[in-house]
Amino acid sequence: MTEELPVEVIGNILSRLGGARDVVIASATCRKWREACRRHLHTLSFNSNDWPVYHDLSTSVLEILITQTIFQTIGLQGLSILMEEVEEFSASAVIAWLMYTRETLRRLHYNVHTTPGVNILELCGRQKLETLFLSHNSINGVEPNFHRFPCLKSLALSYVSISALDLNLLLTACPKVEALELVNPEIAMSDAQVTIELCSPTLKSVYVEAISLDKFILEADSIECLHLKDCALELFELVGKGTLKHFKIDDVSLIHLDIGETVDNLEIVDISNFTIFWPKFYHMISKSSKLRTLRLWDVVFDEEEDVVDLETIANCFPQLSHLSLSYDLKDVLLHYGLQGNSNLQNVVVLELGWTVINDLFSHWVEGLLKRCPNLKKLILHGIISEAKSHEECQILSGFFSCLFQLMGKYTAVDVQCKFD
Repeated sequence: MTEELPVEVIGNILSRLGGARDVVIASATCRKWREACRRHLHTLSFNSNDWPVYHDLSTSVLEILITQTIFQTIGLQGLSILMEEVEEFSASAVIAWLMYTRETLRRLHYNVHTTPGVNILELCGRQKLETLFLSHNSINGVEPNFHRFPCLKSLALSYVSISALDLNLLLTACPKVEALELVNPEIAMSDAQVTIELCSPTLKSVYVEAISLDKFILEADSIECLHLKDCALELFELVGKGTLKHFKIDDVSLIHLDIGETVDNLEIVDISNFTIFWPKFYHMISKSSKLRTLRLWDVVFDEEEDVVDLETIANCFPQLSHLSLSYDLKDVLLHYGLQGNSNLQNVVVLELGWTVINDLFSHWVEGLLKRCPNLKKLILHGIISEAKSHEECQILSGFFSCLFQLMGKYTAVDVQCKFD
């Protein structure tokens, strides 16, 4: 059967294997498969986590294996060399790999330690590269006119040492970049105050993780998705033109947040493990009439009297279909939060959670159910400790008794419980 397959199809099959070891084994099937590997293989991956033997081989042997495998192909479009916990390679070998493939390469994932260092920008700039993932390397002395990536659409830097100026210059050198990912970068600064200012008219998606700065200013006129995770920032400011659709914050320490006045196109707001000054935050997103998903999970309110009231949510977000809430409940605030007569007409999925359950939770669930007449799914998240006091057992017993009664009343609602 395989004898009838065109070599182009076999090349696609081998490319889907990804791992270099599997490709080499499969290509040894016959001469036709070897030809397909040489002429029509377009993706190749060397990952130290895929094959434990990588860790047992000396770097000189690894260099020979990688060199032989790469040089047996022509026209590679995707190359991944991820060598974690492997001793340093010689720079000459790595340069040879990249020089051999750079004219056809579209995607490069690179995590290789070399002596001396290899300038990826110099080797791969001015070529057809569309995706660049760079990890555990250093970037310095960026020259936008020389280190230019005319086709690059996705840039990911993980554990990379780079100055704030070079980072902005690198973005400038990518006139078509749409996605930027920064994970735990080592920002070299000359001033005492750590500030990053990035500007790109084409960026649509920005993901930032594990970064500590005084100021982070992002100017992106086309941005649609912004995700901040595990960051410590004094100020984050987004300067845009109201294109933001998806805004997510997860476990971020932030004193001042500004995502701009024009948030009319926001569809998803996902906030978790974050301290909120609710009146200011609400004012920031209150004009987002297209909001479909609102998630406030394990949030802490800056002021004790702050509360998320359903009346405000119902009136300001008429298209809301997915609501997720999890925060400490207090008697007075619970009563105030459930006040009003406006229903959440379009909410079909409701997620509610607790970290420490109390008697208020069942009243909160019941109150929210009444305000969601078209609800289809209710998901309850909770933490139940192994060692429970008599009082905790009574609270849980009362909650489940109330829940069973509600399930009998709201038979059209699919109820799911997820406990840790």
